[in-house]
Amino acid sequence: MKTKVVIVGGGTAGWLSAGIIAAKHCSENTLNQQTDVILVESPDVKNLGVGEGTWPTMRDTLRQIGVSERTFLSCCDASFKQASKFVAWLDGGKEHYYHPFTAPAGYGSVSIADHWSATSQEQDFESWVCAQGAVCQQNLAPKTPKMPEYAFALNYGYHLNAGKFVKMLHQHCVEKLGVHYIQGHVERVVSVENSNTGAKNGDIAAIALASGEQIEGDLFIDCSGFAAILIGKHYQVPFISKQHILFNDTALALQIDHASDEVSIASCTVATAQPQGWIWDIALQNRRGIGHVFSSDFTDTEQAEQALFNYVKNDPNLTAEPISSRTIKFTPGYRASFWHQNCVAIGVSAGFVEPLEATALVLIEKSAEWISQQLPRERSAMTVLSKRFNLLTSQRWQEIIDFLKLHYLLSNRSDSEYWRAHQQPDTIPESLQEALTLWRSQAPGVYETNQRFELFSSASKQYVLYGMGFHTAQEQAKKLHQKEAPMIKRLRNETLHNTEKLLSVLPTNRQFLSGLIKT
Repeated sequence: MKTKVVIVGGGTAGWLSAGIIAAKHCSENTLNQQTDVILVESPDVKNLGVGEGTWPTMRDTLRQIGVSERTFLSCCDASFKQASKFVAWLDGGKEHYYHPFTAPAGYGSVSIADHWSATSQEQDFESWVCAQGAVCQQNLAPKTPKMPEYAFALNYGYHLNAGKFVKMLHQHCVEKLGVHYIQGHVERVVSVENSNTGAKNGDIAAIALASGEQIEGDLFIDCSGFAAILIGKHYQVPFISKQHILFNDTALALQIDHASDEVSIASCTVATAQPQGWIWDIALQNRRGIGHVFSSDFTDTEQAEQALFNYVKNDPNLTAEPISSRTIKFTPGYRASFWHQNCVAIGVSAGFVEPLEATALVLIEKSAEWISQQLPRERSAMTVLSKRFNLLTSQRWQEIIDFLKLHYLLSNRSDSEYWRAHQQPDTIPESLQEALTLWRSQAPGVYETNQRFELFSSASKQYVLYGMGFHTAQEQAKKLHQKEAPMIKRLRNETLHNTEKLLSVLPTNRQFLSGLIKT
């Protein structure tokens, strides 16, 4: 008997989940295929259309499901993302820092962050340990055209057109991976009662469509977004709000073309702090996706929209065409459990927070990958796996909440009640307070956590902490500096040489992508 995996909802979450699971269990290269993947999508539901920045994990995902990088870049108007650039987060002026995807020099073998502290911080941390910020400042690509697909000189993810990405995944999953696609509106859920087949009472036996068709399955994946048809409406799994920690609950999103085909394409996502939130700026080949995330407790939509329009109007690299924004309301938080009975939630149905570090897509990837690797063939195994998945995913959400909050509480801004409120101790999770206590005496390190599958490495924490002016005690660092000074000198010279070399050989984002289109 084949295992039937039924995915409810399309969008990025649905089609990425379908692709990741089907590539391992349903593709033509899979021997003794024992899995059917069925995706059911309502024709009445529009995709959210945001979430256009990825982590470097997306390279492995695309490669594993069999998508050519050239095809992806061309079909999805995609460009390279090498970092996040944070503007005006520290003092509210023009200051900025980078959180790059490339780890600091010597990462894993020596704590170069401690040595940076010991030098009285003669230079900003990121440029002291890595070449990627300098490359981003020049809008350069992370690779040369001669490099193979997915290879790189500097680690990278992507900026992409979410709508075109979904369309590409849909076609690839159906045509290449054997995913069965059914269009229809889910009218009700059929539950298991008095089972003698191994299923548990209360499991989902099938979903009934408005057409009258019933889709049976063994595992149901809820990718229905904010509607949360299965995990929320059917199973009533509680949603845990984290708005007392992360205040933002509204986003205004718009898309606007480049002023010309000669305009530079940024190699990083730009996040510019505002008095009551922040503005994201994501550059694709033909346009930029820009949005204002803010808290409705501290400002109203009209003021936030005006700030967004001013940001656009003051940028000469954008077209002067009329603009209008789309409003997305949300409650930051996540489900009390993500895998309930034989239903697991992935994507927005599982949880949602502001896109400050582009965590939406990577959580989809990681969740689908885990399920694909551990796909249960027996109902008894599902009970065990669901407990483990819930524990892991809950830890990941807590990790995300802590890491996003870190950006706010490190700020010196006091120009609005919004920023002052972020400094209040009762808004800071205990786990984050403990981490800050540790980091005041030593830099974040690879051994400080026992989480095997953590999302944010100690390198990421270092970039944000020291980019925001955080201070770690220097006494221990000075002792380390004296002991390891020759190694640090070598690493510094390598970083300087690497930076100089990359700046001289890498093409711009625009040059690389234009060459791709021409060939």
